[in-house]
Amino acid sequence: MTTTATAAAEGQAVPGSSPGAARGPRRTGRIRRAGLPYLLLLPALLLELLVHLVPMVIGVVMSFRELTQFYIRDWGTAPWAGIDNYRVSVDVHAPVGDALLHSFLVTVGFTLLSVALCWLLGTAAAVFMQDTFRGRALLRALFLVPYALPVYAAVITWVFMFQHDNGLVNHVLHDQLHLTGRPSFWLIGDNSFYALLTVSVWKGWPFAFLIVMAGLQTIPHELYEAAALDGAGIWQQLRRITLPSLRPVNQVLVLVLFLWTFNDFNTPYVLFGRSAPQAADLVSVHIYQASFVTWNFGTGSAMSVLLLLFLLAVTGLYLAVTSRGRRAADA
Repeated sequence: MTTTATAAAEGQAVPGSSPGAARGPRRTGRIRRAGLPYLLLLPALLLELLVHLVPMVIGVVMSFRELTQFYIRDWGTAPWAGIDNYRVSVDVHAPVGDALLHSFLVTVGFTLLSVALCWLLGTAAAVFMQDTFRGRALLRALFLVPYALPVYAAVITWVFMFQHDNGLVNHVLHDQLHLTGRPSFWLIGDNSFYALLTVSVWKGWPFAFLIVMAGLQTIPHELYEAAALDGAGIWQQLRRITLPSLRPVNQVLVLVLFLWTFNDFNTPYVLFGRSAPQAADLVSVHIYQASFVTWNFGTGSAMSVLLLLFLLAVTGLYLAVTSRGRRAADA
């Protein structure tokens, strides 16, 4: 009797019973263990859907309505506009569409430059930090300071540094180094693009440094030793070993940096205020102005949906190209 109870408890076949009776509890236990992680993730998934999916759906609905300040108290009563908001947004021959196209082109140029510089600085710093030297731990911590600082505190500091009369940037470039004939205006005019790019790279490259440095830890040191014995120099090791080994890491890093930079709203908003200069008119701030400055929430929502579709298309194309390249390299 005791042997039978023990065998049943352990899920073994009991003499005189069918094998299916023993497999039943075992299969149920496996299902419970396999479903436990998904059950634990369910609250976070529901909260994520509530925070992101619900506003996204509402934004899509708003993009099909003539939602202005007259209907803001009860936006459900706003007249149905169909695709008129989208038609106005993409009409480059009209003022609204032409301004959106200009903002889009500025954002593309700004994003490409920022991502390239962030990746270049982060990779160079991570490779440099692979060697052991005195003060390396302190230098690593200093490199991560821009990434650890709150965005508003960091960008406001740059606002004071870019001041025309008593800013640190003009003091160094004009008064100390004498590189400019007169103090420059950095927060207005064409120089605003370079000011925005500087702040974006300053606060973005430590993330690239952190990710690349983590990726370098997975490369066996024996590869470098063997390459050095074969006479390979530093640049050959970087080209033949480091960069190919970091390809999977860089593929994810570049995509994340692109999405973050293209969608960045905090940096230009804190740096320039509610109205960014023409040279630094990013899409995120432009959509904000179209929605909350001109009070045309329908057009602003349509612009947001177009931005979402563009980022989804770029992400899908990027993943398709990189996965095809990975398969070709593996073959």
